[in-house]
Amino acid sequence: MKDKFGFSWQVSPTIMNDMMNTKNRVQLDRVTQAFLPMKKMNIAELKKAYEG
Repeated sequence: MKDKFGFSWQVSPTIMNDMMNTKNRVQLDRVTQAFLPMKKMNIAELKKAYEG
């Protein structure tokens, strides 16, 4: 995302931080594999991967 001054910003949903900070390696692997091919974040798909 770019602002009106031309600066680029990376926007990340807060739920993504929660999912990536899990101690459960299986959940972390599933979320990582789900989000790597995404061009746009799909929160529903990430939640589905997190929950298994």
